Amino acid sequence: MTNTTKTDSVPYVVRRSNIHGNGVFARRKIREGEVIDEYKGERIDWDEANRRAEQADGPLNHTFFFSLADGRVIDGGSQGNDARFINHACEPNCEAQEDDGRVFIHALRDIERGEELNYNYALVYEERHTAAVKRQFACNCGSPGCTGTMLAPKRKARKAAAKK
Repeated sequence: MTNTTKTDSVPYVVRRSNIHGNGVFARRKIREGEVIDEYKGERIDWDEANRRAEQADGPLNHTFFFSLADGRVIDGGSQGNDARFINHACEPNCEAQEDDGRVFIHALRDIERGEELNYNYALVYEERHTAAVKRQFACNCGSPGCTGTMLAPKRKARKAAAKK
């Protein structure tokens, strides 16, 4: 019988990232489709999320908030886990999938040991996407197809792209 600890089963480690602050890196090869972790944290409503962002004196994009389909938010900065450190990338190797109010991070392809894990945040920002807003939500992923922003396209742009 092999004696494994919880950290032995965790397929990643958190360390400094060239993309932004902390990042999550594969400790071992992660197979396509594998569930890597659940994004955990306190569940709050948007009014509370806005209050917390204001109290922290920072923009919403510098939080660990994850929007849920039911309108609530997971605050990974409160009672959260290391999944909150997975950075954005325009050409991601992971995907966040919501299942019955829980969010799981899945590998989109095989991920090699040492590779940084990332998913496309596709942040929805309903106000005008001015140059200043785009700077606030700038992407530093460095992928060949980088859009330069963590923002999802505005609804009109998304509808036009869907018609193509």
